[in-house]
Amino acid sequence: MRIPRSLLLTVVAGAAIVLVAPLAQAASASLAATFAQTSVWSSGYGGAFTIVNRGDAAANGWVVEFDLPAGSSVSSSWDSTRTGSGQHYRFANASWNGTVAAGGSVSFGFNVAGLGTPVNCLLNGAPCAGGPAPSPSSASPSSPGTPPPSTPAPSTPPPSGTIVDVSTAAQLSSAMAAARPGQTIRLAPGTYDGSFIGTAVATGAAPITVTGPRTAVITNPAPAGSGPSCPVPTPGWDPGYGIWIANAAYWRLTGFTVANAKKGVVVDNSPHVTIDGLHVHHIGDEGVHFRRSSSDGVIRNSVVEYTGTAQPAYGEGVYIGSANSNWDCHGNVGGMDRSDRVEVLDNRIGPYVSAEHIDVKEGTSNGLIRGNTFDGTGISGQNSADSWVDVKGTGYLIQGNTGTFVPPGTFANGYETHNPVAGWGCGNVWRDNVSDLGGVGRYAINVTSTSKCAGNLNVVYASNTVSRATTGLTNITVTP
Repeated sequence: MRIPRSLLLTVVAGAAIVLVAPLAQAASASLAATFAQTSVWSSGYGGAFTIVNRGDAAANGWVVEFDLPAGSSVSSSWDSTRTGSGQHYRFANASWNGTVAAGGSVSFGFNVAGLGTPVNCLLNGAPCAGGPAPSPSSASPSSPGTPPPSTPAPSTPPPSGTIVDVSTAAQLSSAMAAARPGQTIRLAPGTYDGSFIGTAVATGAAPITVTGPRTAVITNPAPAGSGPSCPVPTPGWDPGYGIWIANAAYWRLTGFTVANAKKGVVVDNSPHVTIDGLHVHHIGDEGVHFRRSSSDGVIRNSVVEYTGTAQPAYGEGVYIGSANSNWDCHGNVGGMDRSDRVEVLDNRIGPYVSAEHIDVKEGTSNGLIRGNTFDGTGISGQNSADSWVDVKGTGYLIQGNTGTFVPPGTFANGYETHNPVAGWGCGNVWRDNVSDLGGVGRYAINVTSTSKCAGNLNVVYASNTVSRATTGLTNITVTP
């Protein structure tokens, strides 16, 4: 039988199609995780892992694990659920970023105290460099039938969004621990009693803001646990600070009240922190402390009063830097605490600030103290605390402040300089300050030494005025 040519071609073509058709393969996910440092400072860094799906199907759920070398530890994290033991850390996806679309990516971040970087990285139990996502039974090294280790799900989801509203101490603590650049944490009226620590590194373009009305009151009257001799955030230790910004940058604290704490606001190793409109009062030691080279900070439009209720000798209103005797702890830049260029603007400090209203420590430079009102009532005189401002730093401009003194209290001079370290306590300038010494103080501005500042003298301009002084405006030659 002769087969028609047209039918033969049809059969042959059909056979060709069958022979070359590819075998069908199931779509699958393929995950990889990469680490990057997002910022670095002298005693730590900010880091992030980005998880990329190189496959052709979505991946549901991820866990990144790694080790840190001894001496380094994760101090805070966000966009994940963190657990750990010793130097080993485990980060599971949060509720909102567990799905990684094909070709997509997600990320999470953390801060590290110390400079060691992650090693032995695993992603869902496989090397972070990538590969097909294992099945749920092989994603964990646990034995068959044993669920992977986990922590109980939080009763509320981790804070997210541009604005995070809080109304309890637990919510505030969680929000600060999970804060991300650009976020605002907004306090409702009420009392927040506990330990509140911020460690995230923000930027000038995307600061982290904690804000609330004066009726939102942060308290921390009872330190608990034990920590290192040189204070750093430590699990299980509450130093009794009202609010603590540590190893961070570009935080803004605005509007609320800090009261009944061992220390009011402590800023450690955190540049560009702004304190605006706070009311700090009834504090055991100092009210506000820029410490451990927290440069370029600002405190403005705030009220600081009733400090030193536990230790009058350490009840400074605003404390800039650290005494050289504490540089072993806080001298993290060239062996000194270089909390430089701090600005103290338009605040009311006093009454009953038991030590100096502003104590400017050696090792700091080029700050600005302007437009403040000092009420010296209640100054204790302990530990040589007998003036509104004691300047041991260099290159400060003290301008346009108004100071008064009315008993009770121990009061020697309005402003003083000292030179505990060679070359410091020099090159400072006073302009346009108004001083009422209450018939008790000797000089409005007392410069302890000129010989120790040869070539970089302190300068007092004639625009400064004084009333009710027992001696006069200043003990050095006035500059017209």
